[in-house]
Amino acid sequence: MQKEHIVKEGTFVPNMGIEYPEKPNQRILTPKYIKDIKVDENYPFLMKSFKEKFFQHLIYAGIFTLVYPMQRIRYGLKIEGRKNLKDARKLLSHGALVVCNHVYRWDFLAALQAVGHRKMWFPTFADNINSTDALLIRSAGGIPIPESGFSATKKFNEAFDTLHKKKKWILVFPESCRWNWYQPIRPFKTGAFSLAYRYNIPVVPVVLHYREAKGLRKLLGIKHPLVTVSIGEVLMPDVAKNRKEEARALCIKAHDSMCSMAGIIQNGWDAILEE
Repeated sequence: MQKEHIVKEGTFVPNMGIEYPEKPNQRILTPKYIKDIKVDENYPFLMKSFKEKFFQHLIYAGIFTLVYPMQRIRYGLKIEGRKNLKDARKLLSHGALVVCNHVYRWDFLAALQAVGHRKMWFPTFADNINSTDALLIRSAGGIPIPESGFSATKKFNEAFDTLHKKKKWILVFPESCRWNWYQPIRPFKTGAFSLAYRYNIPVVPVVLHYREAKGLRKLLGIKHPLVTVSIGEVLMPDVAKNRKEEARALCIKAHDSMCSMAGIIQNGWDAILEE
């Protein structure tokens, strides 16, 4: 961290005994690989076959009927700030970009549950579609990011162009990788906010923060914290301004909003990851 991390009185900061890297975008979780699929220009970034669509419907049926209740039982999931979505209904009717911190295995599902949207799509590391979680990730809406190649990157971008035309919602973890139960909000990459500018769609800041496990959960030996999901005020890009500058401005606004909702007075990291 670059600065002292200071939180409001009563804000719970988990101490899970995890040693986090010095670089905020360094991956600490390695998937178990069972495939060797290349994400190139021939890869089907959007699922089109009957089999793929069937599994997507099946996965989402499981999310709605099983995972949502399990989130509340296992993680004590609480949701705050849905009024901000109601106040921005018209803006959100043409699609939106949700940004969220990446802090536990079911965080995409927590964000999905919080915003109440039927489906969302999200960029994911290319090697995740070669892992044991490949089917779950793809069916939930994961679109792998090509590691190299202009043609592959073009196809990746076209997939999100298609989703935008259909007014679909997109979720991005701008911290890049997952650090379980981390408290400071790590620096964001500005690419997500550049995407919001490109499509002229609202940005919905969503932050996952924590509560201490007490009562029956503590007696049962649950060590992980409980989760609160807070939804911030919807942000709109100003497309009359320079794209790069506006993406940075949006990034800082979203980062500040998420820190504030999480009870952070002074965050340990700056808002933007400078590369």
